[in-house]
Amino acid sequence: MAEHRTMQRAALLEAARSLLSEGGTEALTFPALAERTGLARSSVYEYFRSRAAVVEELCAVDLPVWAAEVEAAMDRAVTPEGKVEAYVRRQLELVGDRRHRAVVAISMRELDTGARERIRAAHGGLVAMIVDALGALGRPEPRLTAMLLQGVVDAAVRRVELGAAEDPAAITDAAVAMALHGVRG
Repeated sequence: MAEHRTMQRAALLEAARSLLSEGGTEALTFPALAERTGLARSSVYEYFRSRAAVVEELCAVDLPVWAAEVEAAMDRAVTPEGKVEAYVRRQLELVGDRRHRAVVAISMRELDTGARERIRAAHGGLVAMIVDALGALGRPEPRLTAMLLQGVVDAAVRRVELGAAEDPAAITDAAVAMALHGVRG
């Protein structure tokens, strides 16, 4: 029975990923989750009390996977510059991954304060990964620089997600150049 519930919960999360990546937050509804999984709508409520609860669990499951991917890419780099490049490049490569697209589609407005704080903490863990490399590059305030660098990455992610006129590879290269060389290029 417990295994069946675990499988149902996983199926609901997979359906939520699909809905979010296809249609954004508006597409994530309990009727749509029920339809995608073949469950009755009332059954969906047995697993999640609200859309925000679905989103929160998705973030709890998917953000650590994303962070591990970024960390693995950074671990393969040998120089501080290489680590910064890997940090930026890997996050932007993950935009094409459905798990990542689902997390990007989530509107923070829809979450309660506790959920927003947990997601901010997960992002804080991502930012913390790059602080040492920035310190090794001689940045006087590596934590502040890391937060600003993540802002550049987030802006590039949104640009790719919007289907901007630029090719995603060009957006990635521009973000890497900005991370490594600032606006002077």
